[in-house]
Amino acid sequence: MSSPATGSDVGGGKLKDSKYRGTPFLWFVVSVLVLAVALLVRRAFPDSPKLPSGQTVAELIALLSGVGAFFGLCDVATRIWLGRKGKPVVEGGMIARLYRLAAGLALIMVVTYSFGRMGSLGQVFALFGGMILGWSLQAPVSGFAAWVLVSAKRPFRPGDRIQFPSLALTGDVKDVGLMYTMLDQVGGAIGSEEAVGRYILVPNAMLFSQVVINYTVLQESPYMLDEVIVRITYDSDWEAAEQILLKVANETTADIVETTGVQPYIRSDLYDYGVYLRLRYQTRVQDRVQIQYEITKAIFKNLQKTRSVDLAIPYVYSYRAGADRKEEAATKDADVEQIRQIPVERVRSERDPAEPEDIRQLAQSIAAHGLLQPIVVVMNPRDGMYDIVAGHLRFDACKHLGWKTVPAVVREAGKPAGSG
Repeated sequence: MSSPATGSDVGGGKLKDSKYRGTPFLWFVVSVLVLAVALLVRRAFPDSPKLPSGQTVAELIALLSGVGAFFGLCDVATRIWLGRKGKPVVEGGMIARLYRLAAGLALIMVVTYSFGRMGSLGQVFALFGGMILGWSLQAPVSGFAAWVLVSAKRPFRPGDRIQFPSLALTGDVKDVGLMYTMLDQVGGAIGSEEAVGRYILVPNAMLFSQVVINYTVLQESPYMLDEVIVRITYDSDWEAAEQILLKVANETTADIVETTGVQPYIRSDLYDYGVYLRLRYQTRVQDRVQIQYEITKAIFKNLQKTRSVDLAIPYVYSYRAGADRKEEAATKDADVEQIRQIPVERVRSERDPAEPEDIRQLAQSIAAHGLLQPIVVVMNPRDGMYDIVAGHLRFDACKHLGWKTVPAVVREAGKPAGSG
């Protein structure tokens, strides 16, 4: 089974997004070229005007280009190193953000030094240092610190499916920003573990106090154990049932079995109405619901064709037993005409009225819940009256409530009616 087309090929650990390809190397090459041109200009014009630091403009450009080339080289080398370790490409993008931050600070320091403003820069940092210290317990600084930590340690990455148990929140990571982690919510709007396309921003500051479960910690192998439960009756052919379940699982997850090397297997429990057969198999996290649906559907179709295996249903015992009862009920109802509303004055009860207290109690129940079972009558062809065959007490209760008509099943004369 092939996974649905998405922006990333998680199973192979590669992200099909052009912004993660070529850009770091291009930045490095451009920086090196600018550095080379600046050095040539410096050599050609050694007596050009000086900046307050004693540098020429060409030297400043060369220094700036050198900083860019250095961090560009670090970015490229990091991505190559992560690629050789089999890490997803997106991890290189996360670390690259740290390099860009460091490069920006270095460039500011170089420009400030060249123009002789290092003292002013120190004062600015001193002023902001006090502000940062005041914000140290605030969410923005905590969120930034969490971003740095997540980018460096990478407990989860874009493309991972994570869960916050205390928040009852599951989602696919779309981006890890400076202050927020963006999730595509899984479930929530539907009762299933599928991404619903509703984005949620989780403040990074919360990551310090939340337990995070990563379903796909290894993006090159994003699989987890799942199960489908089938209940069979005690008189079912256990071996046949197992063969059906294992065959379906192996056919549906053939590609996953080939990748993981883990075969589907079965565990079981006994309960009052039969046997729980727990089919367990490795499933792709992102496609868990779809795979479970296909396995359940295939199992159901195969069990329908296998007479030696019967599904257990509480209070009925089995699927076929329930079907047999339905057929029996249909046979009985074939002899019964449709329920009619018979005028009370046309119904005749040849039995003495029941005890007043019994009539009152039943009348209260009928008033609250309705007449759950109609009375059974037989029409007398001589006078057109209906004689009660079953349901005398129910009829008395309906009269007590002042009903003008009463629901009744009209049987042919001579048909058995059962008890009332």
